[in-house]
Amino acid sequence: MANDNCVFCRISEGLDSSTVLEVENDDFVIFQDIKPASQHHYLAVTKRHYASLKDLNKSHDSLVSRMEIALKDLLASKGVSVDDALFGFHLPPFITVKHLHMHAISPRTQMTFLSKLIFRPSVWFKPVDEARFYLSQKE
Repeated sequence: MANDNCVFCRISEGLDSSTVLEVENDDFVIFQDIKPASQHHYLAVTKRHYASLKDLNKSHDSLVSRMEIALKDLLASKGVSVDDALFGFHLPPFITVKHLHMHAISPRTQMTFLSKLIFRPSVWFKPVDEARFYLSQKE
């Protein structure tokens, strides 16, 4: 279900003509982040509105896996190594758009100091493996 006031809902519905969708399927879309943390920075955004990872549970593990695989495939299709990439989610209150989105950032080693702080594994940013563990603990 879409939220009329949510920019990511509008993008995932194809209502934002300024955003180029790199990938689209029934569950999510992928597009470039407007404030890239490195040379390649993409977001996988769900079509269904979830405010954050906290709205999911262990039944959503396959969604998270499909998002990660699609982001890895996109990077690979652009000749970008996934070995130096970061995949993960911010948790509230440390998210700028309250709509579930997974970041893919590469090369990780070329991120600025500030970006390394913003996207370092922590209480506010969960790499995809930590996100899966977090979801496995939720009913």
